[in-house]
Amino acid sequence: MKVEQISIFLENRTGRIAEVTSILADAGINIRALSLADTSDFGVLRLIVDNNLKAETALKQNGFTVGKTQVVAVAVEDKPGGLHKILEILKTARINVEYMYAFIQSGINAVMIFRFDNIDKAVQVLLENNIEVIEGKKLYTM
Repeated sequence: MKVEQISIFLENRTGRIAEVTSILADAGINIRALSLADTSDFGVLRLIVDNNLKAETALKQNGFTVGKTQVVAVAVEDKPGGLHKILEILKTARINVEYMYAFIQSGINAVMIFRFDNIDKAVQVLLENNIEVIEGKKLYTM
């Protein structure tokens, strides 16, 4: 039920993200979702890609520092209050959302990527509340 995300640590300078996307394009890697968090000196580019191992190898060969993180992909009803419903369930269970970002829309649902302080408990609570948690194999091909 967990999804592997890669994180790339970047200096905050012109063209650095384009270097990453060039390397991934040349390696035939498809970016499925991304999030960029930055400070004045550096940034963390978080990616869901269709082939983590190939992406990690290509990036490391080109001098990038790459980390892996477990995240959870959740189907969210694409209507007002859909995300709020999930966040209320998590709040009631006292599960902290460290960060989240949008993936893509799939049919009647949106897909959100979540990083939790307690990933196993979060997955359990979501499933107990009939919230669809999307497996990595499915997510990487969406």
